[in-house]
Amino acid sequence: MFIWEGVTEFVAVAELESFTQAAKRLNISTAQVSRQVSALEARLAIKLFYRTTRKVSVTEAGQQYYQHCRLALDGLEEAERTLTELQQAPQGRLKLTAPVTFGEKTIAPLVNDFLLRYPKLEVQMQLTNQKLDLVAEGYDLAVRLGKLDDSSMMAKRLGSRTQYVCASPDYLAAHGAPQLLAELDGHNCLLGNLDYWRFQELGQARNVRVKGNMRCNSGWALLDAALKGIGLVQLPDYYVQPALAAGTLVAILAEFQEPDDGIWALYPHNRHLSPKVRLLLDFLSEALS
Repeated sequence: MFIWEGVTEFVAVAELESFTQAAKRLNISTAQVSRQVSALEARLAIKLFYRTTRKVSVTEAGQQYYQHCRLALDGLEEAERTLTELQQAPQGRLKLTAPVTFGEKTIAPLVNDFLLRYPKLEVQMQLTNQKLDLVAEGYDLAVRLGKLDDSSMMAKRLGSRTQYVCASPDYLAAHGAPQLLAELDGHNCLLGNLDYWRFQELGQARNVRVKGNMRCNSGWALLDAALKGIGLVQLPDYYVQPALAAGTLVAILAEFQEPDDGIWALYPHNRHLSPKVRLLLDFLSEALS
């Protein structure tokens, strides 16, 4: 049984309400269109059209069948278009957004590498810590960090990040290293936008309020203060990894470290994701996993 036989002809007649016009669209004879539709009706054992000498109209059953056939044909056309585009170098505009620091340090260099691979693309990248409206502002993709809010967006996990509490060897030599979360109250804790740090204790997430003599919304400024021995700091790995590797910072309270956060790609809910966006998603996922 040829399940697709007659479907294209049926859809064309249903949309144009004319066997003659359907034949012109499909570049075949009217007689062939009529034969295919009649064979389809016989196979389905149902009448799809009301025919008169002056008009062709779709039956109620035909309307229901048309809706399903139209979706199926759209999917087939999209599949063929996707394969064609994948065989060609992606081109056109690609608009994305990412957080400022992570974007500058990690995402932008990766996007630049992607652009070298596909030079016909035109990339527009907005680095901001604001959560932009992707649909209203025409973004193809957003990189987000941490726990995601409920959203109508599609999400793909690209990788993970680790939060460290650390201090300089000089600070620890002068003040000692806290062994318990309760001991943070006796230390100078360098603060960002929040007045608490996140941990995990006995398998449960726990937020611990901390205080100190410096608050700044820049991770780089907090990192510099920690390196100079001013206090303890909690920062993601992309800030502190080089200092930890060099020994200019020391990680502490490792047994209370919370599970890794996600690095996410968000994109508008669209079952026809464009090949250029899909390629970028795969590229970022491979690099960040």
